[in-house]
Amino acid sequence: MKEKVTLNQKEQNRLIVLNQVNTGNLTISQAAKLLNLSVRHVKRLLAAYRKEGAAALAHGNRGRKPHNALDANLKRGVVELAKSTYAGFNTQHYTELLAEREGINLSRSSVRRILLSSGISSPRKRRPPKHRSRRERYPQEGMLLQIDGSPHDWLEGRGPWLSLVGAIDDATGKVPYVLFREQEDAQGYFLLLQHIVQNEGIPVALYHDCHSIFEISQDKSPSIEEQLEGKRPLTQFGRLMEELSIMSVPALSPQAKGRIERLWGTFQDRLVSEMRLAGARTLDDANKVLVDFLPRFNQKFAVGAAEIGIAYRKPNSGFKAEEVFCFKYKRTVGTDNVVRFKGNRLQIMPSNGRLSYARAKVEVHERLDGSLAIYYQGQSLLSHPAPVEATVLRQRKLAQVIASTPQRFEMATASRSNNKPDLAHPWRRWVYK
Repeated sequence: MKEKVTLNQKEQNRLIVLNQVNTGNLTISQAAKLLNLSVRHVKRLLAAYRKEGAAALAHGNRGRKPHNALDANLKRGVVELAKSTYAGFNTQHYTELLAEREGINLSRSSVRRILLSSGISSPRKRRPPKHRSRRERYPQEGMLLQIDGSPHDWLEGRGPWLSLVGAIDDATGKVPYVLFREQEDAQGYFLLLQHIVQNEGIPVALYHDCHSIFEISQDKSPSIEEQLEGKRPLTQFGRLMEELSIMSVPALSPQAKGRIERLWGTFQDRLVSEMRLAGARTLDDANKVLVDFLPRFNQKFAVGAAEIGIAYRKPNSGFKAEEVFCFKYKRTVGTDNVVRFKGNRLQIMPSNGRLSYARAKVEVHERLDGSLAIYYQGQSLLSHPAPVEATVLRQRKLAQVIASTPQRFEMATASRSNNKPDLAHPWRRWVYK
């Protein structure tokens, strides 16, 4: 029984030419020109063909397993991990974690080929490309930071929805700091900027959207004091940027601050997967994952700036973070030297060589830790909680009594509402005379 030989198109062409040489219709030189081979190689092929037949023209490695082929058990392990521990990870991220955590060093293309052969595609779907004109990056680190917040189901149903507040450097793509908050709020941005200033320095400019945290609506008219002082109304964060001499650059569309928008897309893929791997369920768990995730992310994705040097400014020697990173409100002191603020009453004591501050215009600082401080013309005043008024004490006592016997008060309220005197009652006669 003759062995069956399969030849590709190139090998079939060689077979036809060699048969013409055998029959004398072509010379070896003519065959070499047709096959684009040397005369010596054509003689070698002709000798092998006359000895072994058409099988000599087939490539010798055909049917053999490549020396660099991956082991079947290794492929099986990669597929099992992709379906269990690392389910939902994109191909690039999964490849990196295989090397970091499992000790399996494979290329991204190999991992992708293994997963596709098992019917596992990357969960991240990309939009079709559009033509856009890219803006040149700022030349130095710290010249421009893009800041934003991203509300998302970061815990994938294992906990509440959270908002990720963060910043990205325009020149390098480095993320100096991010933190999770229950919602996107001004205090979160205060904590973000405070960490950046204390660890990196004061940036030249901040690029942000037109959220009410950063910008006051143009429809809102300034107060009389602001009109007299010739100042435009500022939010608390706007006042903070003005005190730090940071330029405020509002973006009129999400596409304008595309660098941080793309960052959220990457985080909603990679960070969500990492938190699932860590089993994060609460706000504190999510922030703990960031401690390990952020340095690795910056090492992977940050690039070098176009110019050498850092544009961050160091704060002055007398800089006090608690006096800058706080919410500031103007109040007028009462005749009893008491300042009222959000249900609190602060008694001002004689200080700075002055016995009384009655009717003085002071500034109440609500610090990020919840404590309160009073300042007059830039100087801190001694204060302590003032005694509570009698009206407040009565309200507190009534609330305690209602909380201790709620059923009694519900019955009393119901009896009063249901037992209304009729129109003929003596109490009502004078009305209907």
